[in-house]
Amino acid sequence: MSDLVSYDAAEGVALLTFNRPARGNAWTGRMEVEYRRALAGAEADDAVRVIVLTGAGRHFCVGADKDALDGFRASGRYDSGIREPVAEPGRRDDPDLAGRHSFLWSLDKPVVAAVNGAAAGIGFVIACYCDLRFAAAGAKLTTSTARLGLPAEYGLSWVLPRLVGLTRAASLLLTGAPILAEEAERIGLVNAVFPPDRLLDETLAFARRMARECAPSSLLATKQQLYADLRRPLAEADADAVRRMEEMVGSADFKEGVAALVEGRAPNFLG
Repeated sequence: MSDLVSYDAAEGVALLTFNRPARGNAWTGRMEVEYRRALAGAEADDAVRVIVLTGAGRHFCVGADKDALDGFRASGRYDSGIREPVAEPGRRDDPDLAGRHSFLWSLDKPVVAAVNGAAAGIGFVIACYCDLRFAAAGAKLTTSTARLGLPAEYGLSWVLPRLVGLTRAASLLLTGAPILAEEAERIGLVNAVFPPDRLLDETLAFARRMARECAPSSLLATKQQLYADLRRPLAEADADAVRRMEEMVGSADFKEGVAALVEGRAPNFLG
């Protein structure tokens, strides 16, 4: 795809890697353009069922590039650095899921973060908008904005309390203090922690199992339910679940899943 976001797809999983290791994979406008383009490619590829995000080198993403931040300070205004139209993967019919980074929730496929090192600022935001997060032991995660004189970014003040609770979210946002991966796992911010040299292998193995064993239609429906149900009453969530069940019970994926269960074999979902 580019030098800044590498792309590899195999066994039903697309691996997107932020690729500025000498700068801690610090975020730039060009990097965002390539990131969105890579996600659009993964979404359009029928062979891809799960997407994994990680960083090259020692870090996941240390936040906005320092040169860009210094430019903001000097000019007194924010500049995304993007000078061209960008890809818009995901659905655009829901304003809540069409934001600068909330669009990850609207992708048709699960997105899994392999946080291999520091995830700060925008790197922290991206990790939070992934559906699942695994982290390397000792990796540091921080919102960082309080220590830069900035507000909570990109809806993080809405997202983070729903991931870890209001009190913990307030601590992370109001102090900007980093936490280690082990603490992030304890409070429910990450799903699991692995030794650094095993993180990517473990994450890819997890993603491949999901791609192999889970029906694509079920992954899509369940992801849509998760993020819709965050914003609607139980009665609406229940009614939607019933409607989906009635529709999907006649699907090829359901028939294959039941056949595999009855015959005692692994399912072969064609997607």
